Amino acid sequence: MNADTLSILKHYPQVYLACHVDHVRKRSNEYELSDRDSSILSHLSQTTQITAADLARHIGVQPSTLSAALKRLQALGYIERNTEPGDRRVHRLTLTKRGEIAMAATSVLDPARVAALLARLSARDRACAIEGLALLAAAAKELHPQRSRKQR
Repeated sequence: MNADTLSILKHYPQVYLACHVDHVRKRSNEYELSDRDSSILSHLSQTTQITAADLARHIGVQPSTLSAALKRLQALGYIERNTEPGDRRVHRLTLTKRGEIAMAATSVLDPARVAALLARLSARDRACAIEGLALLAAAAKELHPQRSRKQR
């Protein structure tokens, strides 16, 4: 195993354990989100659209399975679904500000703990850490579709 891989395997769990929230989330919470709902929101952006089909493929579910969750999240005001002008079957999804708040509040990571962790870093180191995590997340999005269903 190379040193870079070993470093991620060593350091990521430390961050996760320091910031993880121990709870079982049910739809009875203030935001009416299940774990799956929160996971869906975490894959969306306020600035970049993704199609419902691409999202379903990315998280490994059938589009029909995702459809009901998307309708519910839209009704709660957490996402916007825009129909493609040339094809009414294609829906482009974006996260709303309300959805961003709900996603952050129901994250597996405690926002206060993450903020405290970041506060321990200099401004330069904080920017580097955030950029590094963003790069890993972007690579993860590229890698994910390559995984076979058996690996999921």
